[in-house]
Parts: sequence; structure tokens; C-alpha cells
Amino acid sequence: MTDVLTWTIERRLELAKRAELLRKELGELELEVARLEAAEVVFGQWFEATDGGRRPPGIVSPEPEPEPEPEPEPVAVTVGPGAGGMRVVPDRVEGMGLQALTSEYRRIMEIVAGADGPVMAKDVALALGRETTPAKIEPVRGQLRKLSDRGWLVRTASGRYRPR
Repeated sequence: MTDVLTWTIERRLELAKRAELLRKELGELELEVARLEAAEVVFGQWFEATDGGRRPPGIVSPEPEPEPEPEPEPVAVTVGPGAGGMRVVPDRVEGMGLQALTSEYRRIMEIVAGADGPVMAKDVALALGRETTPAKIEPVRGQLRKLSDRGWLVRTASGRYRPR
């Protein structure tokens, strides 16, 4: 009888240690996913601003001046989503419209709203014209999850998404 009790205690402790390691690994993975989502947004903004790299981004390197000129007046800078720690997808509040989202997130919302029922990330990726490879579907899944976490969509128990 004591052997069973001893085994049970040892097994519980072993599983508790393993669960803690898995929680730590999950935290690291979630952090990496968040970093990749941020990189995806920055790349998407660059892609839109440069028409897929076909146009210069509008950043001009200053040429050295022979004489120092007086400093120009400060110019107001418009900060868009994703800049300086701003959320690309804001928390949804009552009365907030889709104009608060970037064009890509608005398009995803339109696809989900236009569907006959809850949609999977694969369905949204196809509607966006992307391939059905994991490398193309996973970023869409991250965007859907972000929209769900911020109150724009509802995630069902089966992992599908529907409008709120």
C-alpha cells in the first residue's frame, strides 16, 4: 500500500515539474509569436508604403551641406498604429467602427462578417488570396486571435471565428 502511495506522490511531483517546464516554454513561444506579429505588421506597413518594394520608401538621406543652415521649425509627426508601442488592433469599445483598424485587419473583419458561419484561419487566408501552407495561414491565425483577444471577433470552442 505504501508503495502505491510513494509512486503516486513521485509521479505527481514529476508531472508538476514537467508542467512547469511546459508553462515556461509556452511563455517563451508566446513571446516569440508576439515579436513575429510585430515584425509582420512592420513589414506589412513597409510593403504598403513601397508598393511591394517597387517604390522608394520616401526616406531621403541628407547630403552634406557646405554651410550650416538655420534649424527648421519642428514638424508635427503623425503617429499611426504600431508606432511607439501603439497597438495595431485597439481594444474594441462600444461605438467604435472598423476605421480604427488597419486596412488588412478591416479586410479580415469583412471576410469574417461576410461568411455564412464561423470561419477557420485557412478560410480567411484563402479569401485573402494566400496559399494554404502553414507559413501563410499561421500569420492569419495570429491576426484572428488578436482581433478576438481585443473584442472584435468571437473565437468558438472549435477554434473558428465569428463576428461579435
